Amino acid sequence: MAANAPKHAGREARQKWGWWYANRFLFWRRLSQFSILAMFLSGPYLGVWILKGNYSGSLLFDTIPLSDPLITAESLATGHLPDVLTLIGAAIIVLCYAVLGSKVFCGWVCPLNVVTDTAAWLRRKLGIRQTAKLSRGLRYGILAMILVGSAASGMLLWEWINPVAALGRAFVFGLGATTWLIVVIFLFDLLIVEHGWCGHLCPIGAAYGIIGAKSILRIKVVDRSKCDNCMDCYNVCPEAQVLRSPLHGKKDESLLVLSKDCISCGRCIDVCAEKVFKFSTRFNHSGE
Repeated sequence: MAANAPKHAGREARQKWGWWYANRFLFWRRLSQFSILAMFLSGPYLGVWILKGNYSGSLLFDTIPLSDPLITAESLATGHLPDVLTLIGAAIIVLCYAVLGSKVFCGWVCPLNVVTDTAAWLRRKLGIRQTAKLSRGLRYGILAMILVGSAASGMLLWEWINPVAALGRAFVFGLGATTWLIVVIFLFDLLIVEHGWCGHLCPIGAAYGIIGAKSILRIKVVDRSKCDNCMDCYNVCPEAQVLRSPLHGKKDESLLVLSKDCISCGRCIDVCAEKVFKFSTRFNHSGE
């Protein structure tokens, strides 16, 4: 079968199995992302405090601390020991994401994912070709630079420009000086580098990739022989390189997507008309 055009990704799945099948994980992800955002906004707007704080640090029901591991690591790098609640909050987050799934924060929690996904969708619909290339390893270099820079300066450098925190604050306090970063990221992804921010630059995603490198939940190729090379999964995946080995690798290579860069979004499952993919665990290597 000839490869489908990127703008038609998922069309065969919709025609064969219906809209819900071809979009169910996308729907649940958006519900998750907007529900978490609503938990932050319910306090300032309704006086019902479910999550108090922001994406860098918060309290769930004014009791359970949740802290961004990158911010906590930055603080430690400066030589400042964070308070006990911050350390507990970071430990909770690290433990949850280390066990749950690869970069689940990126695919199911981060509000900026909606912005970058929209840019990717529009890029496919407009037929915009790759105009520049960056190394996907660059984000890990940026992560290291942030930690080294924080250690050298004694300041939390990332919080100056953190677009995830900025987007969360924008919903509460309105557009601020850092909100322009959101527009820049959208245009960067749309016009310059496909999946440029999340797939190449974001140090938060890099941190969660390291944290969830050995996590349990994984995408699995059910049967390689079912693949008709339509390329829909590659066209929608923000980290398409993670699909090559399990889908087109050697016979003795694992059918699991084990790369730490997979964001566990399930979009490849959605758009595959041949039902090649499914969610599984890292312990299930055999095919069906």
